[in-house]
Amino acid sequence: MTDTTGPAAGLRLLGGVMDAYLKVFVSGPAAPLLSRPNPVRRSGFDIDVGIGTRTREADDVVSLTLRRAGGGSLPEWRPGAHVDVFLPSGLRRQYSLCGDPADRDRYRIAVRRIPGGSASAELHDALRVGDRLRIRGPRNAFTLVDAPSYLFVAGGIGITPILPMARAAGARGRLVYAGRSRSTMPFLDEIPSARILPDDECGTPDMAALLDTAEPGAAVYVCGPPPMLAAAQRCMFESNPTGSLHTERFSARPVVDGREFGITLARTGTTLRVGAEETALAAVRRALPNVAYSCQQGFCGFCEVGVLAGAVDHRDRLLTESARAQRILLCVSRAAGDQLVLDL
Repeated sequence: MTDTTGPAAGLRLLGGVMDAYLKVFVSGPAAPLLSRPNPVRRSGFDIDVGIGTRTREADDVVSLTLRRAGGGSLPEWRPGAHVDVFLPSGLRRQYSLCGDPADRDRYRIAVRRIPGGSASAELHDALRVGDRLRIRGPRNAFTLVDAPSYLFVAGGIGITPILPMARAAGARGRLVYAGRSRSTMPFLDEIPSARILPDDECGTPDMAALLDTAEPGAAVYVCGPPPMLAAAQRCMFESNPTGSLHTERFSARPVVDGREFGITLARTGTTLRVGAEETALAAVRRALPNVAYSCQQGFCGFCEVGVLAGAVDHRDRLLTESARAQRILLCVSRAAGDQLVLDL
């Protein structure tokens, strides 16, 4: 007698269900009606702004000041805050506010040109003073906590959220600013008391030695390239066990404890494999290069899409419990099993 209850039977049953699903929702005559797009609606401050000034701050770095279209005050913000910028091309990216929080007439952002980066190229090459943009925010996922003292460590364009923090901390804070060379480091003229460590003059910074200079109980803020953040996380609590470490990255987080899985894009039937060290977003972008995304860290929600089949290993900081039953943030979350079917 054939065993119909073992693993092989279960796999055959799952395969049959997936085949039936694809026939109905992807290739069948009713697919256009059953798999309609369902865009996510977002709340928040959506503001039309104009570019007031455009300044070259360093090699491949420009700053833009943004004023409310038609005049008027902008929402208040605190050091560490960012805004979502919606570009004319349809791209959306997040940029730290690096101006003066007391100045409600204008925001300032700074953008480094990223090789192959569509958004940074648009901001550098296509936009001019007087052009209009839409922004959302401000929001803050990198808040400045109250502490007896502060050590701020910035690497390259990581100076942007750190700059207003260092100003707010005043005499309680010390700023260390590293970069490839002085010509690549924006805002040097605004931080005369900072310790400046260009790689071509001082070599690669010794993070352990820098952290050793923090006072006991200090709040340590680090923003820069991934190796700098990783070094801070390795060394911090050995150097200063009573202190606190706060980090922000401008790139995707590395995948931890990942395993390979499959994705089916329901609207076309395209199947993709997601590597163990690859994000679902990276895999989807191979088939859909223009799929929406922004922060790549699981909190902005711009890469949220519907899940039509399969269980999700949620690793984001945004979705509610009710939403997690049928949504995923592609930049950080993964399949809990072997396969996901997405509403894409």
